[in-house]
Amino acid sequence: MTIALETKGLVKRFGGLQATDNVSFKLEQGARHALIGPNGAGKTTFINLLTGVIKPTAGQIFLEGQEITGLRPELRVQRGLARTFQINQLFPAMTPLETIGLAVSERTGGGRDWWRVTGSKREIIDEIVEIAQRFRLIDVLDERTSNLAYGKQRLLEIAVAFACRPRVLLLDEPAAGVPEAERHELLATVAALPRDVSVLLIEHDMDLVFSFADRISVLVNGALFTEGTVEQVSTDPRVRAVYLGESVDE
Repeated sequence: MTIALETKGLVKRFGGLQATDNVSFKLEQGARHALIGPNGAGKTTFINLLTGVIKPTAGQIFLEGQEITGLRPELRVQRGLARTFQINQLFPAMTPLETIGLAVSERTGGGRDWWRVTGSKREIIDEIVEIAQRFRLIDVLDERTSNLAYGKQRLLEIAVAFACRPRVLLLDEPAAGVPEAERHELLATVAALPRDVSVLLIEHDMDLVFSFADRISVLVNGALFTEGTVEQVSTDPRVRAVYLGESVDE
C-alpha cells in the first residue's frame, strides 16, 4: 500500500478550543476518499492544516513520504498538493479559457506574460483543451465565468486545481450550492480523474459520498471517530447516532 498523504498526531488549538484532536490519517495512492462529519466537526480546519493555510499546534504532515509540515501553501502546490474551497475563488470577469490558461502558464513559469506564452506554445494550448474537455467546459470556454451555471463554475474551479498537476487533490464541499441534477455529473467527473491523482473529498450529501468514495473517514469534535469502506461506515450504528441522533442500541 502506497500512502499519498499522511498525518501523525495532528493537533490544532485556537485558544482553549481544540479544533483538531490528535488526528492520524492516511490517504492511499489513487484513493477516492471522503471525509465526513457533522457541522463543526473540524473538517475544513483539517484541510486548511493539510494545505498550510493554518499551522498545526502539534503533529506532522507527510506528502508521499516527505514531511511538509513547515512548508508554505504555494510550495505544497509545487510538491503536488492542490485544493478547492467551499466558496468560489474564481475571477468572474475571466473566461474558462483565460482561467485555465493562467493556471497552466503559472505552473510552467509563464508568470505575468501568461497570455503571450499561452498563445505561442502549442503544448499549452493542447493542455488547456484537454483539461476543458475532461471537465466538460469545452462549450463555454469563451464565456465570462460570472455567466456560467454554478455547476460549471465549480467544475472550472476543480479544473484549475487539476491544472496544477496535483498528485493529491483536496475538495472542500465541491457540490455545495450545485443543483441536484448537476451534482452527480460533477462527482463522476472527479471520480474519472487518472488514478495517479488521489482525491480527498469533504461532502455533506451522503448519497454523493456513497457513490463516490471507496473509503470514508468520520471526524467528530476534531477527532477521527471511525473509518472504513462505504459499507462499513454506512452500516455503523455509531455513525447513524452522530448524524441522526439514533440510539446506538437500536
